[in-house]
Amino acid sequence: MKIVRDYQFTTPGDRGAAVAIGNFDGVHIGHRAVIDLARAEARRLHAPLGVMTFEPHPRQLFAPDAPPFRLTGPAARAHRLEKIGVEILYELNFNPALAGLTPEAFVRRVLVEGLGVRHVVVGADFHFGAKRAGTTETLRAFGQELGFGVTVADLVAEGTEEVSSTAIRDALAEGRPRDAAAMLGHWHRIEGPVIRGDQRGRDLGYPTANMSIAGLHRPRFGVYAVLVDVLTGPHRGTYRGAASLGMRPQFGGETPNLETYLFDFQGDLYGETVSVGLVEYLRPEAKFDSLDGLIRQMEADCDRARAILAAQ
Repeated sequence: MKIVRDYQFTTPGDRGAAVAIGNFDGVHIGHRAVIDLARAEARRLHAPLGVMTFEPHPRQLFAPDAPPFRLTGPAARAHRLEKIGVEILYELNFNPALAGLTPEAFVRRVLVEGLGVRHVVVGADFHFGAKRAGTTETLRAFGQELGFGVTVADLVAEGTEEVSSTAIRDALAEGRPRDAAAMLGHWHRIEGPVIRGDQRGRDLGYPTANMSIAGLHRPRFGVYAVLVDVLTGPHRGTYRGAASLGMRPQFGGETPNLETYLFDFQGDLYGETVSVGLVEYLRPEAKFDSLDGLIRQMEADCDRARAILAAQ
């Protein structure tokens, strides 16, 4: 998958795609429906399949002090989009200049002159341009005038609940990863490099792969049964495990992180990229009277996680 970050500097191979536009945070089943419509248009037009998104997320520009809200960082989002067959990712730099474009200027400069789109697919709630003044109806009108097709996708529901990144965040915050997965179409994953921690898990007989969750929405703190994909290095593959997400109250932690114990694994993962899928919430974080009590609970957590994951 090719990544294009500047619509003003493109090559002929970057142009002429059928493009789904949105933030695609989490790449949930509603996003997949939009992308699949773009895929159908790409096939009809014999054009590349593209996705246009923005980095940083517009909310980070307009509300920089808001609590972390993203389900996926840019690398994880790109990885997910590549897995579902996107050929070109237009990950445009969202800055005040881009944010200040009127709807007409956005369409003319970015979509037509910059990228030469042949078809655009958006969700029913799509807005664009300065002050979100552009709507799906104005986009259709611009498409008719300037020569590109427009499809507006219906919103998708899972059961009686409308699928949205907000609904997924709520499910994760309440410790309901399976409900989040039903809306995502995949396990909610935290992806990133393994960093060096305090190595307390190793001393306790449970060495863990430590990862930062900075900038990401925080699922309910506690212990989870997890499925782990090691994406780089000599230990690439899929593993099962148990993970602690939170503040490590036993040791007075001050910064939340994710610590994952991979079952039946031996090796060094420092610096490698790992993707941890949250499968089931086991229990809240707790502080124990002794390290022996903590170890006994970790043994019980691992036994329960093994039983849960064996049924997947």
